[in-house]
Amino acid sequence: MIGPGTSTMKKPAPYQDLSGTPGLSPRHALDILEVRARETQSELAQAADAGDAVLQYLAQHGAPATRAAVAANIAAPPAVNRFLADDDDENVRVELAVKIARLMPGLSPQEGARIFALTVETLECLANDSAVRVRAALAEEIKHLTNIPKDVVLTLARDLEQIVAAPVLEYSPLLSDTDLIEIIACGQVREVLTAVARRRPLSEKVSDGLVQSMDVPAVAALLVNADARIRNATLDRVMKEAEEIESWQLPLALRADLSARAVRRIAGFVGAQIIERLAARNDLSDATRQHLNRQLRIRLEEKTSIAEQQAKAAGKLNADFVEDAALSGQRETVCLALAELAGVPAANVRRILASGRGQPLVALAWHAGLSMRIAFKLQTFVMKLPAHALLAARGGVSYPMTPEEMSWQLSCFDI
Repeated sequence: MIGPGTSTMKKPAPYQDLSGTPGLSPRHALDILEVRARETQSELAQAADAGDAVLQYLAQHGAPATRAAVAANIAAPPAVNRFLADDDDENVRVELAVKIARLMPGLSPQEGARIFALTVETLECLANDSAVRVRAALAEEIKHLTNIPKDVVLTLARDLEQIVAAPVLEYSPLLSDTDLIEIIACGQVREVLTAVARRRPLSEKVSDGLVQSMDVPAVAALLVNADARIRNATLDRVMKEAEEIESWQLPLALRADLSARAVRRIAGFVGAQIIERLAARNDLSDATRQHLNRQLRIRLEEKTSIAEQQAKAAGKLNADFVEDAALSGQRETVCLALAELAGVPAANVRRILASGRGQPLVALAWHAGLSMRIAFKLQTFVMKLPAHALLAARGGVSYPMTPEEMSWQLSCFDI
């Protein structure tokens, strides 16, 4: 065996220790040391009892992941937190923003002026961070807090990024009506007005400002907000504009604080579906409910008249049209179509449909030139007669009454 002093000795591969057993190469050993060093640093960075000096060293010299762990460590001293607020890595600052916001409720000036001042300085630094993610993380964490400096809240509330400003504008109890009205008037980011409109509660003054902004999504959100107080004069302006802005109509109709006058006014320009929602309110007088029923009939007649006119123009006001309307349960459409095909007033047809008897409706279908098959469907899907009251076809296809009997049935309704 050649001694270790021989200069011509060739190194074994792989590397062997003195006993000749194959082992780690120097490079591999260094890699392991580096990995274990990082693991050790990470463990220390997360340890609550690591000590201020260790955490300060790791904040200054650790890898990004280590510095992020220090930023998230609630035991990190205020000076280290302030140092990390200027860290180059965005993830480190995000972790710090979340932690500092969660520390604030338990922090007071009495614990030490230096500690409190450093923590507030860190908070202010994060509120003005260049990264949207950092500011957004901070805003989300502090949105409900009451012990945050007002300047920090206002900085976030006035942020040009919606993801930053919206949480604070919607929830922060530190924002006054004056602050909110100023932000609305400034209007730098229109999208954040919707966040203001969702605040609970919301004062009449702020509601006035939102309506004056004429921001369509924000006013829609305001109307949906049951805790938003709206003056009658402001609501009148909304109603006036809602005649042209369809997205305001349903939330306006669903407001619980509508007067009878407002309900009637809204019914004058909305469609049948919204009038039905208005009529379902349990705070209406009989007179108002009757007014809504009249408006509903007008809307249905208008809708049906348009459909009927289109069908006539296309040559499709026929048996198939009536059958489709019957199967869809479109009572008013059936009524007007039968009146047109039979050449009789729609009022007479309504009386027949309201009679609850199948005989006059079958006679009307015969008079309109429709088949008994359709007459049976009219009884079933429009009048909704029970099975025992249905007038069935004779022989499966024919009218069960003679022409004289059907003429007599119609004469009872002035036809």
